[in-house]
Amino acid sequence: MSIQIENISLKNPVVLAPMSGVTDLPFRSLVGKLGAGMVVSEMTASEQLVLQRRDMVRKVTKDGSDGPFVVQLAGREANWMALGAKLAVDAGAQIIDINMGCPSRKVTKGASGSALMRDLDHAIKLIDAVIAAIDVPVTLKMRLGWDDASLNAPELAQRAQAAGIAMVCVHGRTRCQFYKGKADWQKVKPVRDAITIPLIINGDINSTMSAKKAMMQSGADGVMIGRSACGQPWLPGQIANELAGKKFVEPSLQQQGKYLLEQFSGSLDLYGQKLGVTMFRKHIAWTIDAAFSSLKTKSELSELRSKICRSTNPEEITDQLYELFSSKEKARAA
Repeated sequence: MSIQIENISLKNPVVLAPMSGVTDLPFRSLVGKLGAGMVVSEMTASEQLVLQRRDMVRKVTKDGSDGPFVVQLAGREANWMALGAKLAVDAGAQIIDINMGCPSRKVTKGASGSALMRDLDHAIKLIDAVIAAIDVPVTLKMRLGWDDASLNAPELAQRAQAAGIAMVCVHGRTRCQFYKGKADWQKVKPVRDAITIPLIINGDINSTMSAKKAMMQSGADGVMIGRSACGQPWLPGQIANELAGKKFVEPSLQQQGKYLLEQFSGSLDLYGQKLGVTMFRKHIAWTIDAAFSSLKTKSELSELRSKICRSTNPEEITDQLYELFSSKEKARAA
């Protein structure tokens, strides 16, 4: 299985979702290296990118994956979106993704993200502006709608395709659901019926079984993996392999530790020592939870996370992580 985004072919139909504060350069590079078909940058505010705000510029640093370099842009004004798209392409972006799915109040109160699903005419103006400004494929991420009374994803997808959008991704919740309840993959099926371009399904996909079920119920061509990849950067690659009928062996605890230390080194390089440690603490916590949840109680996991995450010294953190994953691997083999 593969997906064609205009002139770009993905090696498999499993995509890492854009997640603010998560899918930075070190994380998405690692996920891409471990087999995801495509990885997407953190959501980048178009206006702040044009104004060269340091953290936004950092978000459009090209990653080391062998898939296309994808930058996701958010905004509410066509001019800023067009200029932001040009800057991202100048930085090497091969695909621009437009965010119309973020449910965050901070984003939607500014009429960006999923708030754009409340005004489809304005949403299409933004799409038109971005497509006119650049010569690379443009994709779109959205939700089912603002709430249960306005499930307008099929209409937006159809109009977006007519405007030139090359692929659509739909999260199976409304904005008002945020991340509560379960994603309704069946409600994405009307989007499949409305468009002929590739469709990606997102929301609550955490295994090959759930990926197969989501694609079957929605009619989607591929899946987007979000929070379930946190602490498990190999998961998108695992799902891609298993969808293709290939056997996948989960990395040993020692190998998981190596991946975590590789990512930590990248974080220090990207952000510098102080910020690099701060930004990486959540990844340490997620990885510890994923690796040791079946071996530790909740209180033991909390103590383990706190012990390592309290440190501000990169060398001390490195030594602690190396000892944790190496010693546990030896104990497991004994």
